[in-house]
Amino acid sequence: MVGVTVVVKIGGARAVDPGAAVTDVAHLMANDEDVVVVHGGSTAVDDALTDFGMEPEYVESPSGMTGRFTDREAMDVFEMAMGKVNTDLVATFQNAGVPAVGLNGVDGGLLTGPRKSAVKVVDGEKTKIRRGDHSGRIDSVNTDLLAAQFDAGYVPVVSVPMLAGEGTPVNADADRAAAAIAGALEASLVVLTDVAGVYEDPDDETTLVETVDSPKSLAAAEDAAEGFMSKKVLAAGEALEGGAAGVVVADANQRDPVVRALGGQVGTRFDPEAVT
Repeated sequence: MVGVTVVVKIGGARAVDPGAAVTDVAHLMANDEDVVVVHGGSTAVDDALTDFGMEPEYVESPSGMTGRFTDREAMDVFEMAMGKVNTDLVATFQNAGVPAVGLNGVDGGLLTGPRKSAVKVVDGEKTKIRRGDHSGRIDSVNTDLLAAQFDAGYVPVVSVPMLAGEGTPVNADADRAAAAIAGALEASLVVLTDVAGVYEDPDDETTLVETVDSPKSLAAAEDAAEGFMSKKVLAAGEALEGGAAGVVVADANQRDPVVRALGGQVGTRFDPEAVT
């Protein structure tokens, strides 16, 4: 474990503006706190696939999780699109005076684990096996590589793909990648998205869940979450189980989203007691 304080995950949806998060990371660095930034890229990947005449494909698992199905051809486009998102975000940090270095999970074996070449998907009322998927599950984080960046005064800006056991780059969920990093570093994780947090009723913004601090409340949050928020709740639990100090899911498009999330002023906070 190295002396990292915060992992910030910036969502890849079109509605997420990273500007306020960039300013907050600059503030944290000015206060001598080490920060890792992890980013998604769902919109950029979908747009790139469309530009190449390919249809973005999402599938639902038997547990109700929605995820991208990435075959060999889609994987090539995925790597290209995520590389551009990473470069653009690093440039944004640099322009804000934050010394940033771009890394993906393949670099130095930063994010590694087994590949899932076949996945179970729901097709109507049936569950089927889909083969040819290029995705994986992260089970190891190279914290030494991250520590080297901190020692040199840089903010690592991390993206997937990850490196599968056979040396193959594969897709991985960015929220769960951030969770793996936060757990490995025993850091606080702030997951920034385009909504205020987890809602008891996703159609009612007045039902924001402010605190998840017991297995019962975690189960309730899992039941309430829909669509891509389900992955964020899953990632929060994984981060805490891995050793993270705490997790907050909050809106990126607000004033001081990272600083206020860390201060308990905004978002849905997941405490370690949620997995004990």
